[in-house]
Amino acid sequence: MTTASTTGRHAAVEPDQPVFGGRPSTGPQRPDFGAIQDSAEFTELRRRLRRFIFPMTALFLVWYLTYVLLSAYAHEFMATPVFGLVNVGLLLGLGQFVSTVLITLAYNRFARRRIDPQVALIRAQAGVGTK
Repeated sequence: MTTASTTGRHAAVEPDQPVFGGRPSTGPQRPDFGAIQDSAEFTELRRRLRRFIFPMTALFLVWYLTYVLLSAYAHEFMATPVFGLVNVGLLLGLGQFVSTVLITLAYNRFARRRIDPQVALIRAQAGVGTK
Protein backbone atom coordinates (compact mmCIF):
# COMPACT_ATOMS: atom_id res chain seq x y z
CA MET A 1 0.00 0.00 0.00
CA THR A 2 1.50 3.30 -1.00
CA THR A 3 0.40 6.82 -0.31
CA ALA A 4 1.48 10.19 -1.59
CA SER A 5 2.88 11.07 1.81
CA THR A 6 4.49 8.66 4.21
CA THR A 7 4.91 11.20 6.96
CA GLY A 8 2.36 12.79 9.22
CA ARG A 9 -0.20 11.26 11.48
CA HIS A 10 -2.47 9.94 8.71
CA ALA A 11 0.22 8.10 6.78
CA ALA A 12 -0.62 4.56 5.66
CA VAL A 13 1.19 1.72 7.38
CA GLU A 14 2.17 -1.53 5.74
CA PRO A 15 0.43 -4.53 7.36
CA ASP A 16 3.71 -6.04 8.61
CA GLN A 17 4.99 -2.82 10.18
CA PRO A 18 4.19 -1.61 13.70
CA VAL A 19 1.67 1.20 13.95
CA PHE A 20 3.71 3.33 16.34
CA GLY A 21 7.05 3.10 14.50
CA GLY A 22 10.18 1.27 15.58
CA ARG A 23 10.84 -2.42 15.09
CA PRO A 24 8.03 -4.96 14.77
CA SER A 25 7.03 -6.50 18.06
CA THR A 26 8.61 -9.86 18.80
CA GLY A 27 6.51 -10.39 21.95
CA PRO A 28 3.35 -12.45 22.27
CA GLN A 29 0.43 -11.51 20.04
CA ARG A 30 -2.72 -10.00 21.51
CA PRO A 31 -5.60 -12.42 22.00
CA ASP A 32 -8.46 -12.43 19.52
CA PHE A 33 -11.05 -10.81 21.76
CA GLY A 34 -13.82 -11.23 19.20
CA ALA A 35 -13.24 -14.99 19.06
CA ILE A 36 -13.10 -15.16 22.85
CA GLN A 37 -16.40 -13.30 23.16
CA ASP A 38 -18.02 -15.63 20.61
CA SER A 39 -16.79 -18.81 22.33
CA ALA A 40 -19.04 -21.18 24.25
CA GLU A 41 -16.78 -20.90 27.29
CA PHE A 42 -17.20 -17.12 27.46
CA THR A 43 -20.96 -17.49 27.04
CA GLU A 44 -20.95 -19.94 29.95
CA LEU A 45 -18.91 -17.49 32.05
CA ARG A 46 -21.41 -14.71 31.39
CA ARG A 47 -24.31 -17.05 32.21
CA ARG A 48 -22.71 -18.02 35.53
CA LEU A 49 -22.15 -14.39 36.46
CA ARG A 50 -25.70 -13.40 35.57
CA ARG A 51 -27.18 -16.30 37.55
CA PHE A 52 -25.46 -15.01 40.68
CA ILE A 53 -25.37 -11.25 40.25
CA PHE A 54 -28.91 -10.51 39.06
CA PRO A 55 -30.78 -12.44 41.78
CA MET A 56 -28.41 -11.22 44.50
CA THR A 57 -28.77 -7.62 43.36
CA ALA A 58 -32.57 -7.92 43.23
CA LEU A 59 -32.65 -9.51 46.67
CA PHE A 60 -30.48 -6.79 48.19
CA LEU A 61 -32.46 -3.99 46.54
CA VAL A 62 -35.75 -5.41 47.84
CA TRP A 63 -34.22 -5.74 51.32
CA TYR A 64 -32.83 -2.19 51.21
CA LEU A 65 -36.03 -0.62 49.84
CA THR A 66 -38.08 -2.48 52.44
CA TYR A 67 -35.87 -0.97 55.15
CA VAL A 68 -36.20 2.52 53.65
CA LEU A 69 -39.98 2.24 53.29
CA LEU A 70 -40.38 0.90 56.82
CA SER A 71 -38.23 3.76 58.11
CA ALA A 72 -40.33 6.31 56.26
CA TYR A 73 -43.84 4.94 56.81
CA ALA A 74 -43.83 2.49 59.75
CA HIS A 75 -42.49 4.60 62.58
CA GLU A 76 -44.26 2.66 65.31
CA PHE A 77 -42.98 -0.68 64.04
CA MET A 78 -39.41 0.58 63.67
CA ALA A 79 -39.56 2.11 67.17
CA THR A 80 -40.66 -1.17 68.76
CA PRO A 81 -38.20 -1.93 71.57
CA VAL A 82 -36.39 -5.27 71.37
CA PHE A 83 -34.20 -4.98 74.46
CA GLY A 84 -32.98 -1.93 76.37
CA LEU A 85 -32.57 1.01 74.01
CA VAL A 86 -32.28 -1.26 70.96
CA ASN A 87 -35.31 -1.18 68.68
CA VAL A 88 -36.37 -2.93 65.46
CA GLY A 89 -35.14 -0.03 63.30
CA LEU A 90 -31.65 -0.21 64.75
CA LEU A 91 -31.46 -3.97 64.25
CA LEU A 92 -32.68 -3.71 60.66
CA GLY A 93 -30.18 -0.89 59.99
CA LEU A 94 -27.33 -2.99 61.36
CA GLY A 95 -28.69 -5.85 59.27
CA GLN A 96 -27.95 -3.76 56.18
CA PHE A 97 -24.25 -3.78 57.02
CA VAL A 98 -24.29 -7.46 57.90
CA SER A 99 -26.04 -8.37 54.64
CA THR A 100 -23.50 -6.34 52.65
CA VAL A 101 -20.63 -8.25 54.23
CA LEU A 102 -22.40 -11.59 53.71
CA ILE A 103 -23.08 -10.83 50.04
CA THR A 104 -19.43 -9.86 49.56
CA LEU A 105 -18.24 -13.09 51.17
CA ALA A 106 -20.73 -15.13 49.13
CA TYR A 107 -19.57 -13.52 45.89
CA ASN A 108 -15.93 -14.08 46.81
CA ARG A 109 -16.62 -17.77 47.41
CA PHE A 110 -18.72 -18.03 44.24
CA ALA A 111 -16.04 -16.34 42.13
CA ARG A 112 -13.28 -18.53 43.54
CA ARG A 113 -15.21 -21.75 42.87
CA ARG A 114 -17.21 -21.01 39.70
CA ILE A 115 -15.78 -17.96 37.92
CA ASP A 116 -12.01 -18.19 38.37
CA PRO A 117 -11.73 -21.73 36.90
CA GLN A 118 -13.78 -20.65 33.87
CA VAL A 119 -11.61 -17.55 33.39
CA ALA A 120 -8.48 -19.71 33.64
CA LEU A 121 -9.90 -22.01 30.96
CA ILE A 122 -10.64 -19.09 28.64
CA ARG A 123 -7.20 -17.59 29.23
CA ALA A 124 -5.52 -20.92 28.50
CA GLN A 125 -7.50 -21.36 25.28
CA ALA A 126 -6.58 -17.82 24.24
CA GLY A 127 -2.91 -18.48 24.97
CA VAL A 128 -2.68 -15.76 27.60
CA GLY A 129 -0.46 -16.53 30.58
CA THR A 130 -1.17 -15.39 34.11
CA LYS A 131 1.22 -13.18 36.03
